[in-house]
Amino acid sequence: MSQVVEVAAAVMLRAGGREFLLAQRPEGKVYAGYWEFPGGKVEPGETVRDALVRELHEELGILVTACSPWLTRVFTYPHATVRLNFWRVTAWEGEIGITAPLEHAAVDWQECGKSATVAPILPANDPILKALALPTTMAITMAESEGVERQLERLEEALSAGLRLIQVRDKGWPPAQRLWFAETVVRLAHSHGALVVINDDEEIARRTGADGVHLSAARLATCTRRPDFAWVGASCHDTAEIARAGELAFDYALLGPVLPTPTHPESSGIGWTEFERLLAGNTLPVLALGGMRMEMLTTAQGHGAHGIALMRGW
Repeated sequence: MSQVVEVAAAVMLRAGGREFLLAQRPEGKVYAGYWEFPGGKVEPGETVRDALVRELHEELGILVTACSPWLTRVFTYPHATVRLNFWRVTAWEGEIGITAPLEHAAVDWQECGKSATVAPILPANDPILKALALPTTMAITMAESEGVERQLERLEEALSAGLRLIQVRDKGWPPAQRLWFAETVVRLAHSHGALVVINDDEEIARRTGADGVHLSAARLATCTRRPDFAWVGASCHDTAEIARAGELAFDYALLGPVLPTPTHPESSGIGWTEFERLLAGNTLPVLALGGMRMEMLTTAQGHGAHGIALMRGW
């Protein structure tokens, strides 16, 4: 591989994270006319954050006040191999293009999860557009312990309040009962426009019309190809497992437990510092798992998480 060029790429988010910014490369640059995430090369002696702040000030005329690492992708173009360090930018001072000239032909706000309304987009960004469609909060079912009726009531309430991602986990039931529950959850979730993944059972996922599957760490270890679903994720406990999920082109990973949980109160969890360390170089969105509560979303994202996964807290 040729020398890798380090690039800071900004995923600028507004409207509560529902919209992101794309910028069009100007005439005279490689891939002129293509759309990309704003940012630029990391100069010698700079951190990625330093480069991000500098580039956005130069290109968009803004001062970044809140940003956090998200994921990293390496892509080889005919002219260079680049490591794109994507950071989410959630707050800034100044109006884009008002306080300083734009260094782009144009900029445009796009809606997460919807087809882009501009083209062409640099090919390195295709996986990023899908990652932006992944909701930041995952509810994990626990109907076996809570009871089916109460679980479905809570799901209905959460979906009405905006929940858009559910993992059907309950695995202790007979197959027929698990199939019925999964069918019920899928029907309920899809009526609200939410995604559903089934834990460790591709057959049930297909029979219920679920959006994907979620593999346990044990299943991930023996997996040799990406399951044929729109959405595929896995539970991970270390950097190697996250990397393996990335190599298989999975869409997300869960990492934990981060904090103590009601089922394992004796375990302190890995903590936020170790969580962030394990995410170094992650190529796909990672959700924090273990002891999470809804109010921890911002904290998790500040440590590099895409979002949070909860069994009780949702």
